[in-house]
Amino acid sequence: MFNNKEETDKMNAFKIIKIIDTYEGIAMGNKYSKYVYLTFDNGYEAGYTPKILAVLKENQVPATFFITAHYLNTASDLVKQMIDEGHTIGNHTVNHKSMPDLSEEKIKKEILELHQTIYDKFNYEMKYMRPPKGEFSEKSLSVTNSLGYKTVMWSFAYEDWNEDKQPEEEKSKAKILNNLHNGEIMLLHGNSKTNTNILDSIIKEAKQMGYEFKSLDEFQN
Repeated sequence: MFNNKEETDKMNAFKIIKIIDTYEGIAMGNKYSKYVYLTFDNGYEAGYTPKILAVLKENQVPATFFITAHYLNTASDLVKQMIDEGHTIGNHTVNHKSMPDLSEEKIKKEILELHQTIYDKFNYEMKYMRPPKGEFSEKSLSVTNSLGYKTVMWSFAYEDWNEDKQPEEEKSKAKILNNLHNGEIMLLHGNSKTNTNILDSIIKEAKQMGYEFKSLDEFQN
């Protein structure tokens, strides 16, 4: 019996991580290396990705962009630029549906149709998947794993996705920097004006604090 919400939340987090680990997914790297894995969810293009890519290139930072079919269909030039500049493209499914609500066959379809389209268009084979809205079940994790994909969750995110209610830049910057931790998988949304404006200073200050930005291909458990 847990006496307070904090203890209950810790136990729930432990259970979630254990389930993710069971199906070879990842949510955070090892706690001994000052590595940060920068990821963006891109359900649609809001006009900020060119600046994000320019900042990443200037700072020589790799990132993973989890995209939907809508994003690919409307911003394929940016997807090509991501690939050409050495970033990782992750699968965020065709229609951004909640995975626990889907049958096994529909889960496969949501992942594999986007996989095949990316492969046909760019000769690029995706291997990382982020479930839409962060919602998953043991079934969806199992199916994702059976397709040769690694489910990628996160150890830091904040409310940045609402374009009509963008958080204040200084508060967001402080929140991100104050929560930096070893092995962090950082989730930001590419449709955030705030993220776009503070990204350069976040990267520079994180590096000054001794953190290194790594790609998911360099991930260390």
